[in-house]
Amino acid sequence: MRYLLDACAILALFNGEEGSEALIDLFKKARAGDITLSMSIVQLLEVYYDRVYVVGTEEAKKRVEAILAEPVHIIETISLPVLYEAGRFKTRYSMSLADSVAAATAKILSAALVTKDSELEAAADGEFSIHWLK
Repeated sequence: MRYLLDACAILALFNGEEGSEALIDLFKKARAGDITLSMSIVQLLEVYYDRVYVVGTEEAKKRVEAILAEPVHIIETISLPVLYEAGRFKTRYSMSLADSVAAATAKILSAALVTKDSELEAAADGEFSIHWLK
């Protein structure tokens, strides 16, 4: 099974929010080779700038390094299929640009989007699957 991490999932972990235990379980499964975890560079940027705002640049860099130390494949480019799907999601569902990239990437990769973001619920219906952190 392939999972795509949304920024809010990582931030839930960093903030000790509800659902963080479920994300820790996904990391354990990825370390064991049972699942594949990926994350778009756009979502990694969201995590970084949130952490810069909350805890400062140096700590934010440490948090990014912690993510990179996990078995998470970082998707560093936006392919044309993702670009087109993201544009469609953004206009159809009025979601943020970052959320549209996450949704489109999940759809193109046939991955379950790991999130807590309720904004994605309407778009997910029939478009892509969501693994809710609860």
